[in-house]
Amino acid sequence: MNSGAEFDIIVYGATGFTGRLVAEHLAKQYGVGGDVKWAMAGRSLDKLQQVRDEIGAPKDTPLIVADASDPASVKAMVERTKAVLTTVGPYQLYGSDLVAACVAAGTDYLDLCGEPNWMAAMIPLHHEAARKSGARILFSCGFDSIPFELGVYFAQQTAKQKLGGPVPRVKGRMRKLKGGLSGGTAASGRATMAAIQKDPSLFAVMVDPFALTPGFKGPEQPAGQAVEHDEDLNADVGPFMMAAINTKNVHRSNFLQGHAYGADFVYDEMAVVDPNAPASFALEEGTGPQPGEGPSKEERETGFYDAAFIGIAADGRKVVVSVKGDKDPGYGSTSKMIAETAICLVKEAADVPGGLWVPGAALGDKLIARLQKNAGLTFEVEA
Repeated sequence: MNSGAEFDIIVYGATGFTGRLVAEHLAKQYGVGGDVKWAMAGRSLDKLQQVRDEIGAPKDTPLIVADASDPASVKAMVERTKAVLTTVGPYQLYGSDLVAACVAAGTDYLDLCGEPNWMAAMIPLHHEAARKSGARILFSCGFDSIPFELGVYFAQQTAKQKLGGPVPRVKGRMRKLKGGLSGGTAASGRATMAAIQKDPSLFAVMVDPFALTPGFKGPEQPAGQAVEHDEDLNADVGPFMMAAINTKNVHRSNFLQGHAYGADFVYDEMAVVDPNAPASFALEEGTGPQPGEGPSKEERETGFYDAAFIGIAADGRKVVVSVKGDKDPGYGSTSKMIAETAICLVKEAADVPGGLWVPGAALGDKLIARLQKNAGLTFEVEA
């Protein structure tokens, strides 16, 4: 970690829709210049000043001009902070140089990435160098994929307490969800589709549950592509649009923890079938929300999610836990999750070594406690 830095956290992309919400959370929760020293960064000083005033942050909130197209400005930003929290996506278009700069400087990095093709490319490029420099690079620190990665972790911790050890099978089931797709998520989806069209070999990465565990392939995993009846929920379940991202992060989490869930661990994600829900989100160019767009404050405040994680032991015994969020997943909850993950990393995780991480594997119980206290998440044992 860049221990002699001026700031704990710089929010890069603070003038974007999600970055603004992150800055707003930090301003309301921690103020400026207190225990958490943070700054706002973006391409335009005028826009940064405007957003600072709109979110009610103090006039003395530090503002930093940095532009992905100007490597010198990015390098200067990275060297001033212990951690860069970036909401500037799609990361496969705008994240690679920032990761490299953070690795070189020994500065921590956190993002909201749901782009497995890019993450799979970054791991072999930077993991060893990050280990040497001490930079902790944390991908997927929002709804992609904290509730799911930590949901499995919490289920396994519960299984250890109740059943005497970890379980070889966990089912993730999204029971309820209210909240729309973000412009950034839609842009990431379009960028990934374009990347696959350009390089069809990337399709294999997208369908491989072990794409983020270099050198390790676990057992066959359930496809989760057809509607089926789930006896544990007594409900029909079907494909869940985020499963392709979350399952990879869950397997990487197990991998980074030295296969704490076992080398034969099986995990899948599905969603309870809601006949009133849209079949899919449009990702074609020009359709759906665009970058910088998102739901209204009322839509964010009335959104929520409820996911169950069912752990099944080899002898059939089970544990059931839940992870719930009190805001819409893509913005209200995501912005609080990544902000609190950054603080947890900088303030409570000096023992975590450098490398390319997912947040649950790095921060575990400390992050669960912080998310429950400050980010509106609840982790409960149901059975």
